Amino acid sequence: MQEALYDVVIVGGGMVGGTLAVSLGKAGLRVAVIERQLPEPFDHSQSHDLRVSALSVASELILRDLGVWNGVLARRACPYRRLKTWEQSEQLAATEFDAADIDGHDHLGHIVENRVLQLALLDQLRELSSVDLYISSDYELDFAPGSSVIRLTNGKTLVGSLVVAADGGESKVRQLVGIGTHKWDYEQQALVASVEVAGEQQDITWQQFRSAGPLAFLPLSGACASLVWYDSPEKVKALAALDDKAFIAAVEREFPVVLPKITKVNGKGFFPLRRQHAQDYGKPGVVLVGDAAHMIHPLAGQGVNIGLLDAAELADVILTCHRQGVLLESEALVTRYEKRRRRHNLMMMTVMDMFYRTFSNDLAPIKLIRNIGLGVAGRLGPAKRQVMRFALGLDGWGVGGADKKQL
Repeated sequence: MQEALYDVVIVGGGMVGGTLAVSLGKAGLRVAVIERQLPEPFDHSQSHDLRVSALSVASELILRDLGVWNGVLARRACPYRRLKTWEQSEQLAATEFDAADIDGHDHLGHIVENRVLQLALLDQLRELSSVDLYISSDYELDFAPGSSVIRLTNGKTLVGSLVVAADGGESKVRQLVGIGTHKWDYEQQALVASVEVAGEQQDITWQQFRSAGPLAFLPLSGACASLVWYDSPEKVKALAALDDKAFIAAVEREFPVVLPKITKVNGKGFFPLRRQHAQDYGKPGVVLVGDAAHMIHPLAGQGVNIGLLDAAELADVILTCHRQGVLLESEALVTRYEKRRRRHNLMMMTVMDMFYRTFSNDLAPIKLIRNIGLGVAGRLGPAKRQVMRFALGLDGWGVGGADKKQL
């Protein structure tokens, strides 16, 4: 049987794997992308999907550079200019961040449906002659640095110098090549609801902290929003089982009064929360990106953003090695990539853990500290600007030697 030969085989054609594929394909490398199934085509009359992401300005810049962002905007995305946080019943500690406080920025990010971004990436992939997309429900992998063989369920056989695992937190590739993880489940789960609200499209995303878990509002295009309710697994499952009328009543009881009136529930679902970090980001012949390498608490919506940074940094490392004649299956490639990304990702995971533990209890000393912290961040210029840079995704940016001062 004839084998198709590739420089890089990417397992997982979602947001992170797709971004990496476009980056490498535009540079002319031979790339194969394996995805389980194509996303449903987009239509403006459709309700918003449950799965949405808060894409930072840094992520937007990566996607703009690849020619992907226009495909996102042509479908739909909601920019947000302001971000607000506060403690339940502690309005004095409320802190609002505005893009206007940082020169040159008119927004902090965009709320985008995951499917919309994946479709925009697929638009670009289909225009690249050096990239082949394979739809396969499963595969077999015979891993060998420099000549890994992937056999698809449709009978096709691919051979890649480098295999990239972009196949999520339960990565099959990671397990097959024997890379372990450090992981634990949080005591909370997250319920997500896509709703329609009274009034106009909003430009603010906010989060109210409670000991049981935060309540969050993410604006979507039009008079729509995504609500996130963090709570115990038992409470979340009970909420998910409610009919729409009872669910709206529960939201109105628990969410702050600033929540717009809900007029319709388009869908809801829930998922567990886990921290997970791969013991290594790869080995000769294979590398991990996105959730295959790390999963963090979604408290600040940074999971997808650091995954896109992974993809951009890995693309730069691969292309640099290719130009320098360094074999793509070499240990040097893995070392360069891990050195660029592991420390930053670990820092983000640690910060999210600190937020989770600090805001998930009612101990009086901790409440005092966190309220002081919110107040300081909102009133002191340097602290506020640093939080803003965090929200914009500018810290940790180093793609292709990019100068942060330009962002």
